[in-house]
Amino acid sequence: MVPSSYLPVVIKEPFEETMTRMKGEKAAVMKRQMDLLNERYDLGDRPAQGVTMSGGKVVQEGVRAKLPEGMTWDRLGAMSPEEIFKKGLWPKGFLPLPHPNHVEGGQVFPQFHIDEIKKQEGRDLTRFDLDYDLPEHLLPEFPPPIYLTTRPDLGDVSQGKVVTLMNYYELFNGILNPKQLEGLRLLVTPFPQQQFNQTEDRRSELPSRGVTCFDCHVNGHTNAATHLVGDIRPQEFRHRIDTPTLRGVNVQRLFGSQRALKSVEDFTEFEQRAAYFDGDPVIATKKGVNVLERGSQVHFMAEFQALLDFPPAPKLNIYGRLDPGKATPEEMRGEEIFFGKANCAVCHPAPYYTDNLMHNLRTERFFKPQMVNGRMAAADGPIKTFPLRGIKDSPPYLHDGRLLTLEDTVEFFNLVQELKLTAEEKKALVAFMRAL
Repeated sequence: MVPSSYLPVVIKEPFEETMTRMKGEKAAVMKRQMDLLNERYDLGDRPAQGVTMSGGKVVQEGVRAKLPEGMTWDRLGAMSPEEIFKKGLWPKGFLPLPHPNHVEGGQVFPQFHIDEIKKQEGRDLTRFDLDYDLPEHLLPEFPPPIYLTTRPDLGDVSQGKVVTLMNYYELFNGILNPKQLEGLRLLVTPFPQQQFNQTEDRRSELPSRGVTCFDCHVNGHTNAATHLVGDIRPQEFRHRIDTPTLRGVNVQRLFGSQRALKSVEDFTEFEQRAAYFDGDPVIATKKGVNVLERGSQVHFMAEFQALLDFPPAPKLNIYGRLDPGKATPEEMRGEEIFFGKANCAVCHPAPYYTDNLMHNLRTERFFKPQMVNGRMAAADGPIKTFPLRGIKDSPPYLHDGRLLTLEDTVEFFNLVQELKLTAEEKKALVAFMRAL
């Protein structure tokens, strides 16, 4: 078969046959993915003592990536990239993470979000062919709080609710101006998407009204919904997406983990035109692309997104650094390492802990290219620097969610940057990042 950049437009198999076939394959697909996750990670529920996200959900602790038998993190950290590559010692949990069904791909939502949207709107985001894979305790809190740059005095303006088309008006009327309110309406309005639409090649049992921006970026944050990037071919080289938070987009200048879109307006427009449909404008036309008008709709949506603030960080001063009178000695030590030995601040400078640039970590130095559940684990390429403000609210980490905890993230970058941090230095770094 000749490779093609395009998805098939004319479907040869009746929908009922497709659904029956894929339902029959679902158990094996999910078993394969869960076997991979259990091989790579410790998925246990191990909350950190006294550490919560801004809305109160406990933060998970500990390194979850499993090491090769007989290896320790200290021994691995003392090795060169060449030695790790040659001996095949790169932890499997640090390889790119495949989509729950990478060959198929598409948007997949955690069950708690599916249940809430069905309850509020009667709209069903269930896929008949697969489920979400990571356990709920390793995901962001639900529903997450909403903080506004314009009204910090209000605290969490979501009132503990998931904001949808059913309640956005009562929650925000009188707080937003008319443009912002219209932008929010569009962000919670369902539009057709690749897997959720009315055609015979959808992945919902019934014809669907589609998905909303806030079905992934719930309450302007994230529920860790996953998908595949639309801008890479062939399929096995496409990267899994960990939905990033929209908090603090007003200080960001790059959007999309690798696309380097230059404004939130570009991102908003691009999502509707291409990302909703795997980057295929041909199939988008078939399924009902929603072309937004730049001067009003896109602008209004972007204006609301720009109001989404980072969560409060009471230990930080106006420069984004720790206040010695409020921070613990371990947090202060972590800050010293962050800005010193660990070189984290080269890419993550205060106050928002992003440099708004792209960086190539060249993780392919550490492992041989390999196929994993339909995903070719190879070079990641340049990835944007995500802000670290409020980072404890946004697990899992890295652009594809392969790092389940902040401890995993520290171990990963200790190897990638060849830092040779001690166990005490790693612990202090985690304590500092939890304070951001």
